[in-house]
Parts: sequence; structure tokens; C-alpha cells
Amino acid sequence: MSDLELVVDGDVLSATVLPEAAPESVAAVRELAPLHTELMHVRWSGHATWINIDDIDLPELPRENHTVYPSCGDLLLYPGYRNEQEILVPCGPTCFKSPAGELAGNHFATLETPREELAAIEERTLQEGVLDVTLRVVD
Repeated sequence: MSDLELVVDGDVLSATVLPEAAPESVAAVRELAPLHTELMHVRWSGHATWINIDDIDLPELPRENHTVYPSCGDLLLYPGYRNEQEILVPCGPTCFKSPAGELAGNHFATLETPREELAAIEERTLQEGVLDVTLRVVD
């Protein structure tokens, strides 16, 4: 059962949230949804995309269930400890980093999308630029 959806350029990607592992991050994401914005290719992290949420007032969030090396489909919330706030969407081999160095994001949900589909989305952002994305909670 999905708890969250990313709608990327019309395609619906379902995700399961992890409230036991990252309760405050899950609550913060639920509060900011629905979010209509852009999905971009990462500049530093490898095979991944990201959603800039730097203009959103997030509550003070602890490090919870955090990782630098997420698996394909692990959604990470980065509350901006050393860099801008974002949601990282790994689509293949990823080491989460920025000009500030490696970053650890809070793994708050996991996409139920096949690796091939995520790789195709990542390739589109690399070749075509930004894609429309909506993050929404499923009740």
C-alpha cells in the first residue's frame, strides 16, 4: 500500500513511508504536501534527481534513519544542515553530496518503482532538464 506519491511529468510513482524509522521527517513531508515543483538532475551525487525545498520552512529535524549511500528509490529528506534543503530521489548508484562534501539525508520513504523506470527518469532530467513533479499524500 502506498502512502505517498510522486507524480513525475504525469507518471505516478508510489512510495511507502517509514514512520517508525523517521517519524519527524515523515511528519514534515506530510505537512508540506501537496507540493508542486520541479524535479532536477543532481550535480554531485551520481545517478539521482532532487527536489529543491529550500524556500519551505521545515521544523528543526534531527538526523533519523540517515544515510549518505541510499539505495535506488530511497527518498531522503535533507533539512539543510550544511547545504540547501531538498528531497533526494536516488535512481541508481548514489553518494549524497554537495560542494560542502558528503551529506546524510533522512530516509523517510521508499519508492515502489522498478529500477529501470527510475533510471529512465534520471536520464530524462539529464538530457531534457527539469520535469514537473508533485509530491502528494495518499489517504
